[in-house]
Amino acid sequence: MGHFSNYSGDEEEKHWSLDLTPAEAQLITVLREHPEMRERVQAILAIVQKAEGPLKSADEVEGLLIQEMRQLGNTSMRHYLVQSEERVSKELRNKIRRFEVVKKR
Repeated sequence: MGHFSNYSGDEEEKHWSLDLTPAEAQLITVLREHPEMRERVQAILAIVQKAEGPLKSADEVEGLLIQEMRQLGNTSMRHYLVQSEERVSKELRNKIRRFEVVKKR
């Protein structure tokens, strides 16, 4: 797993260089492109890493995780549907253009 290796910069603008595997770098890139999904993943991790505050029962933690997973699923489906709609629209526009070119001949 990646870790912080070098710190450079002043306090106002911190820069960390990370030793990341290609899979980790790809995951970070994708999460940056989809901030809503990143928020859901961060919320899930916050639930399982919570070390402060009152202890929760396993049922409470399970309920919180189920809620976050549902939200992640809904967010993922919205992204999937938007991308699918854009892809279908692009394909239809290309077919229309090809048809118009053939029709003009």
